[in-house]
Amino acid sequence: MTKNIKIAILLLSIFSFQKNEAQVWTPDNGDGTYTNPIIHADYSDPDAVRVGDDFYMTASSFNCIPGLPILHSKDLVNWKIVSYALSKQPPFETYNKVQHGNGVWAPSITFHNNEFYIYYPDPDFGIYMIKAKKAEGPWSEPLLVKAGIGLIDPSPLWDDDGKAYLAHAFAGSRAQIKSLLVVCSMNTEGTIANNDEVMVIDGHDGEGTIEGPKFYKRNNYYYIFAPAGGVPTGWQTILRSKNVFGPYEKKKVLEQGSTKINGPHQGAWVQTQTGEDWFVHFQDKGAYGRIVHLQPMKWEKDWPVMGQDFDKNGIGEPVTTFKKPNVGKKYPIENPAESDEFNEPKLGLQWQWQANSQINWGFPTSLGYLNLFCMTTIKDSKRIFDAPNLLLQKFPAEEFSATAKLTFNTRLNGESTGLIIMGLDYSYLCFKNDNGKLYLNQKTGTFNKTVSETETKPILISSNTIYLKVKVKKGGICSFFYSLDDKNYQPIGNDFTSIEGKWIGAKMGLFALSEKVTNDSGNVAVDWFRVTK
Repeated sequence: MTKNIKIAILLLSIFSFQKNEAQVWTPDNGDGTYTNPIIHADYSDPDAVRVGDDFYMTASSFNCIPGLPILHSKDLVNWKIVSYALSKQPPFETYNKVQHGNGVWAPSITFHNNEFYIYYPDPDFGIYMIKAKKAEGPWSEPLLVKAGIGLIDPSPLWDDDGKAYLAHAFAGSRAQIKSLLVVCSMNTEGTIANNDEVMVIDGHDGEGTIEGPKFYKRNNYYYIFAPAGGVPTGWQTILRSKNVFGPYEKKKVLEQGSTKINGPHQGAWVQTQTGEDWFVHFQDKGAYGRIVHLQPMKWEKDWPVMGQDFDKNGIGEPVTTFKKPNVGKKYPIENPAESDEFNEPKLGLQWQWQANSQINWGFPTSLGYLNLFCMTTIKDSKRIFDAPNLLLQKFPAEEFSATAKLTFNTRLNGESTGLIIMGLDYSYLCFKNDNGKLYLNQKTGTFNKTVSETETKPILISSNTIYLKVKVKKGGICSFFYSLDDKNYQPIGNDFTSIEGKWIGAKMGLFALSEKVTNDSGNVAVDWFRVTK
């Protein structure tokens, strides 16, 4: 191979990574069909809306900030992240600290009166509303439209006469009631949800854990699409009535049946420009989170029919491969970003912190790298689970590799950086300053009521620039490696089986920590973070 060809291949590789293209999961088969899931990443409780020729999706984000991701698609199969609606989560004094499992639960996104509206619940404070002229933002500051403990899963409806309503559910962990849905009225601006709730279904009779309502109107029927039966095991139930407050009749329209797609429920009905109907929903896949599927849908006798009835029992089941939605045109393959070269002075949209970000955690630069500072955000290194300054992204596929190039400019004994896999159990490669020398080892732990952690024998590293890699295999099994030249990778530590976090999938990413407060912290320059097959 000539020198010029080698250079061309290298430049092509760099250009591909600079575009931050997805490398590891593509649902578009390129032949007019797609294969589920359309996003093999943790976008739980998805809701979607079409505006003109564009589709937009949002999802739960819990304590991950920025929150309320906004994804865009032209064909319901190819998606990319375009923004976040929530740059910081209120109340700030609460969410400046890590709040695993709290924060933004199942949201809804609606387009009304030429504006986007997102209603989202915080189960500890109430139901908030934000809005924007463009989905990319800027979004308004969150407005608390209905205060209350345990109010979750809001979905608005503006009726033909201009009146506004809100359907929502209850979190039993806070409200001490669950498995029921209510509808209340709102002012026409959608800024105040009134205390005139009417219960429209008690799910204890055959629809246990009914929640996540999505409110629609069609052919003079009011519809509430709602999942029941629990996150990993449930089904999709439809309620309909000619009166907004009921009584509602019900029908089960989507279940696992003979397929391998467990708990197919909670999502959004969307209609293409050509009049086709589709249902976007999630599947709980453990460490991989709640991944996103797309089902064909049609109407029969004013009831939605979802998926395909493979076992002929009158209830739809999820499809695996199907013809793509007809949106009038063909669009190029596109997937949510994974790799980041850090060549632009802004973070890629795949990254989230574990709490509201603080200015001293780190900066993107115009110098071709991300700069993270070693901060004393936790007193005990074994409490890394509670470090707000973990910079993380979702698992993007069932199998993949993630590699980071780090240059550690340490100043104090006890400073550390590395590559981490985070869930309710965690494992990470710790690159640490120990009395002026740099050592690398693997630390693995679990969080119950107490913290338990094991670590491998530290290895002395001769350079402050290091390449850290994790390979993830089916089942979320992670193997770790390191290199000093990005060519010869050595295994380190033991295989680790990742598990989900609190209501979210496992995540991967970076950290920079210190054991001591100083007026000039060490830092790590992250040259790139690459996700490959």
